[in-house]
Amino acid sequence: MTEGGSGPGGERVRVDRSEGYGERLLGLLLDRAHEMPPQLIAPLVAEEVARMGGRDVTILLQDYEQMFLVPLPGPGLVVGAPEPVEDSPAGEAFLRRALVEVAEGDSVRMYLPLLDGSDQIGVMVVTLDVVDDDDRRLLRRLSALVADMIVTKDAYTDLFFQARRRAPMSVAAEIQWSLLPPLSMTTPMVEVAGILEPAYAVAGDSFDYALNDTTLHVAMIDAMGHGLDAATMATVAIGAYRHTRRADTELSEVYAFMDRAIAEQFGLDHFVTAQMMTLDVVTGRLRWVNAGHPAPLLIRNRVVAGRLDSPTTLPVGFGGRRPEITERALRRGDRVLCFTDGLFEEHRAGGETFGEEQLIEWTNRVLSRRTEVRAVVRGLSHVLKERRGGVTSDDATMFMIEWRGDTPDVLPAITDLPDLS
Repeated sequence: MTEGGSGPGGERVRVDRSEGYGERLLGLLLDRAHEMPPQLIAPLVAEEVARMGGRDVTILLQDYEQMFLVPLPGPGLVVGAPEPVEDSPAGEAFLRRALVEVAEGDSVRMYLPLLDGSDQIGVMVVTLDVVDDDDRRLLRRLSALVADMIVTKDAYTDLFFQARRRAPMSVAAEIQWSLLPPLSMTTPMVEVAGILEPAYAVAGDSFDYALNDTTLHVAMIDAMGHGLDAATMATVAIGAYRHTRRADTELSEVYAFMDRAIAEQFGLDHFVTAQMMTLDVVTGRLRWVNAGHPAPLLIRNRVVAGRLDSPTTLPVGFGGRRPEITERALRRGDRVLCFTDGLFEEHRAGGETFGEEQLIEWTNRVLSRRTEVRAVVRGLSHVLKERRGGVTSDDATMFMIEWRGDTPDVLPAITDLPDLS
């Protein structure tokens, strides 16, 4: 027992700070992981799970196409076949960001989402003979710690990248994936999610975002051409965007800086279509500029309510006039779907393009079956690719924003500590 803060009457309150079982188990894992090389993370996790009576640990990571959850190899882990994201207990835990339990004879197989902050990287699977609420709470916290460890170690190893890659990847795609922020982010104020196709050959499409205080910044770009030329242009465009964003530059000036960067580096015969947005996550005020990009769709009450049309200027690199900033007040729960033209300009057999009408129709169908933003984006991208005949001759990228409008500056409640009053 150690003295803590003051009670309501000003008296000193003594707080129990002795180490409990759960703290000791998680603390040991954290203490040992600091300087542990990436290849020993798997056996370390398996060892810690065994301390609480668990066994048969599997760590599943999302593959780059977002079709499967693939096993991470390593000593102490059970390595089986990849699990489909659709129609599997692991996929259900992944898509719902929730614990899933499956009875297997006299034991229980537990599927826990690996959440780094709010980004989903995969699922941890553990078998226990008996499960109670203490086990569930401890395993939820353990899986969160494992996710943080994987993300941290991933910055200086290829092990996790190699596990996630299920097909050869082009150099251009390697560049694009290295540019991307986390594919999803969830906060009480706003949620975002994105996806790129073809995952192993994407070149010119990219997106970027940052939540700075109460402003969400978003950019989506589509560099002309294919291969390394397109990937190089996309790299310069995103780099220029981040440079100006971090300097708190006005949206119209962001365009001008990106425009000069592309023109000076590649000449006037190269261009990048772009769309830059800011969203005030407190008021719901959306502001954007459009540089030759398809207009986003506004989704309200789980259906497409219309296009967010706006004046456009020339693509980045062509020296267009200063773009006009368009504003729109969102309602709580509104979603904005941004996409590149590869999503609806694909030519199907017979020569017809897929078209925006079909894009809207299938968006509404997916929205009727899915609720979570990331699940909607993933499901829509895959069904659109299927409807195009599985063909993706051009990059097809999608990014969705949901404005939730909750208070941004209230810390989450802690409900399992003793009352100190």
